[in-house]
Amino acid sequence: MPKSKRTVDIAIIAADFHAALTEAMLEAAADEALRTGARIVHSVRVPGCYETPLVAEHVLARRDVEALVVLGCIERGETLHGEVMGHVVHRALVEASLRHDKPVGLGIIGPGATPKQAEARKDASARAAVRAVTRALEAIDSVRRRKKR
Repeated sequence: MPKSKRTVDIAIIAADFHAALTEAMLEAAADEALRTGARIVHSVRVPGCYETPLVAEHVLARRDVEALVVLGCIERGETLHGEVMGHVVHRALVEASLRHDKPVGLGIIGPGATPKQAEARKDASARAAVRAVTRALEAIDSVRRRKKR
């Protein structure tokens, strides 16, 4: 994977629910940041995915943060609670991204993931979230350069 054209300053929010899984995701995200030329300027842990939108609002308001990566897992349950929560969390994170004009990489596995599925996707999901924000920033930079012409 080629490095991005400039260093981008990202923050990471990781849910502690499924701590072993998210710890592995954090390691993968940190490795991917290094590979793509991103710098992690802030990292914060929250109890679960439901808490990520509020914390995201505060992290995205920081001037030293250009983009945010959110890591976690919303497992399959016996009811639709996880599915409903997943939709609410994803929508709130997209809205925060638009409100702050900063990319948010969704590295949340699920909703509806089984433990086996989550384990299989942990590395790829974390890495994809980092690549998503670095590439989104490159695209935004490109659009802004064209507007100035």
